[in-house]
Parts: sequence; C-alpha cells; structure tokens
Amino acid sequence: MAEKLRLDKWLWHARFFKTRSLAASRVAAGDVRVNGTRVEKRSFVVTPGDVLTFAQGDAIRVVRVEAPGTRRGPAPEAQTLYSDLSPPEPRARKTAPENPAFEGKGRPTKRDRRKLDLSKARSLE
Repeated sequence: MAEKLRLDKWLWHARFFKTRSLAASRVAAGDVRVNGTRVEKRSFVVTPGDVLTFAQGDAIRVVRVEAPGTRRGPAPEAQTLYSDLSPPEPRARKTAPENPAFEGKGRPTKRDRRKLDLSKARSLE
C-alpha cells in the first residue's frame, strides 16, 4: 500500500467529488488548500496527516488525511480515509412564513389576499 497519492485521486477516492476530472479541475482552479497552502497542481502528493481545506457546495470542508486509499469504494470505506475537522454548520434561523395562515393549505381567497396585501403595506410604512 502506497503512503502517497495524488491530490485529485485522493479527493475522488474519498468521495468528495463525483468524478476524478471534477476533482482535478477544482484543484487546478486553486480551490484546494493543503496545510494552508493553495495548490494548483493536480499531481500534488498528499500523505497521512495533511490537512485539506476546500469548498463543497455551500460548505467549507476541512479534513485530515488518515490514509491514502487504494480504490474508490463504498461510502463507509471512503469515510475511513479522513477525519472531518470542519466546524459545525450554523443552525439556520427559522423565519416566520410570509403567509402563515395559508401554509400548506392551498391558495388564499381574493379577500384573504387583499388583507395580506394591506398588512404588508402597513408594515412598510
């Protein structure tokens, strides 16, 4: 088992990206940091103990490489390749629905829409 692996291949093995070419393009764009240093080479070698920082969707992921991996296996196997150091996601504040009287109850009547429009106009004043 090798102790080193290309960065794009490791990200693909650990199932952070759906395809290896997608992982390689994100690395080439400079969107991945290894131990705090921006990396643009797909062939950059990662070893156990390296800390990777990258964006995945709307979240920023911070992971420590635990093992290089030999294949892109199932998700439980992929989760053994890293330990997640990402800060917990902030809880989204619940906002009151714009129209609580009709939430999930279908379309409001014309009379109810007029009342709603009137209440909105008063709140803007």
